[in-house]
Amino acid sequence: MLDALAALPFWQAFLALFAAAMVRSNGTYWVGRGAVAGWGRYRGEHGAHGELGARAETLLRRLGPVAVTLSYLTVGIQTAVHLTAGVMRMSLRWYVPAAVVGSALWAVLYATVGLAVVQAWLAAEAGSWWGVAVVGLVVAAAVAATVVRRRRRTPPGERPVPSGGHPASSLGRPTS
Repeated sequence: MLDALAALPFWQAFLALFAAAMVRSNGTYWVGRGAVAGWGRYRGEHGAHGELGARAETLLRRLGPVAVTLSYLTVGIQTAVHLTAGVMRMSLRWYVPAAVVGSALWAVLYATVGLAVVQAWLAAEAGSWWGVAVVGLVVAAAVAATVVRRRRRTPPGERPVPSGGHPASSLGRPTS
């Protein structure tokens, strides 16, 4: 897939990436928009919807549509911003232009620098088990660092139920 995109002229790669970004972000927005009723029932009246959702909501309340545009330049909170924009029922008059600008920025970045970097990395690592091992170690270290950081932020009494607990109890539902 990446090879096919990298082989295209810039404008074709840009259009393909732009379309993919628009479909994904608008799809996520509409899932959030449609999930408003279920979101309230599942998460309770207080609107507690996790750290990532709370960060996205804070960004949207502070920056409005600018948060949508800037989310395309982030990793990790992009989907939460679009979903939360839908849940918060951000007006399409504001959401769509912000999504168009953000999708265009994202497509330009990936059609130029992004694809070139990924293609160069894959070419350098092709056939090298050491390269695969190093990438695996980097991913494992990143996951471990994220888990440790989140555990430090969460007080012991508020940590989720360990994996031996009843699944419904970790969702805040009655376990009857």
